[in-house]
Amino acid sequence: MNVLGIAILVLGGMTMAAQQRPPAITDEAKVPVYTLPDPLRCADGTVVTDRETWRTKRRPELLKLFEQEEYGKALLGRPKAMKFVIRDEKHDARGGRATRFRVGILFEGTESGRQMELLVYLPNKVKKAPVFLGLNFDGNYACTDDADIPVPTHWVNGIFKNKPTNNKPPAEARGIHKELWQIDMALDNGFGVAMVAYGEIEPDANDSWKVGPRGLAKEPGKGDWGQLATYAWALRRAMDYLQTNPRVDSKRVALTGFSRLGKAALWACAQDERFALVVSNESGAGGAALHKRIFGETTADLNRVFARWFCGNFVKYAGNEADMPYDQHELIALIAPRPVLIISADKDLWSDPKGEFLSGVGADRVYRLVSGEGISQKEWPAAQKLIESRIGYYLRPGPHDVTAEDWRAMITYAQKYLKSKR
Repeated sequence: MNVLGIAILVLGGMTMAAQQRPPAITDEAKVPVYTLPDPLRCADGTVVTDRETWRTKRRPELLKLFEQEEYGKALLGRPKAMKFVIRDEKHDARGGRATRFRVGILFEGTESGRQMELLVYLPNKVKKAPVFLGLNFDGNYACTDDADIPVPTHWVNGIFKNKPTNNKPPAEARGIHKELWQIDMALDNGFGVAMVAYGEIEPDANDSWKVGPRGLAKEPGKGDWGQLATYAWALRRAMDYLQTNPRVDSKRVALTGFSRLGKAALWACAQDERFALVVSNESGAGGAALHKRIFGETTADLNRVFARWFCGNFVKYAGNEADMPYDQHELIALIAPRPVLIISADKDLWSDPKGEFLSGVGADRVYRLVSGEGISQKEWPAAQKLIESRIGYYLRPGPHDVTAEDWRAMITYAQKYLKSKR
């Protein structure tokens, strides 16, 4: 039986047992003892003591491990037929602050094929701008109050306030997520912003792989790469476009992502070294939070509800985190030496804010080996104290969300490592 068949059988058993699942652990005193694998010990026992061994041996091992056991391996690179189409260019956007582009990224080279639209704002006061790039929920039009951004026709989720009918974007949802995307704040600080609706890439629903990029692969087997790997793939295609825009400093592109989209951003940055920095906003389990630290959402929870996000092998670790040969601190380590900022919220216990911080601590030794700098504080900090080291951290008071406070921390951090050239 193949991996997918095994996964279906196991998931069936998990569904039947769901009613017996114990309550999630949200009390530090109840967290079981766990041991993290050593990110600097190779599979054959070799201890990594220099950058070259990390670069040529251990790092490729870990990438392959995450491909095989969690996210799946993307079976498609940059499509040969892919084209970029400028659908709209506006030089006086946001009250004259920005030039705005709507860019069709046509994966199959035609308007009738698979595609996504990249919405880009670049500050007019900067000749060559650093850019925050990320995926959004529910469409580009939901993240800005610009009246001339068209209502899309693609699938939308209905995250947070938006309640679409049959996953169709409602016109009244324009600007509903604009607080999650502080466009003017970024522009005023010399940064561009670029975004793509993740639901246009592939609907976040079961059995949707055929309509997205996975359907273009030569051997598009359903269990080969999960949706998070698909969304990470799309971020890399957005980067392909940004490298062609002369107003973008493509060496200073920072990935950002919230919740499930933060998971995808971390995986994209781990794979693609063109990204200069990454911000993980409350990415939780499957993102920055440690799997082996049983707190909040667990591997069993992910497999029960969101198995489609991962490859078939990931189901092996549902309720069996102790047998994982890796953990998410090694995902953070794969980003070294590039800066990573992990943002948590103190009321978002499901995402395990302390476990997200401890992932950064667990990656510290790799960062120090590769770049000479890791995380500057090993104790979980109080809320609203920004740790600005190469592994950075910020704890915001409040629930699962992205706010202006998060963006202020993101911009402060990025200004240190991606200094804006006015």
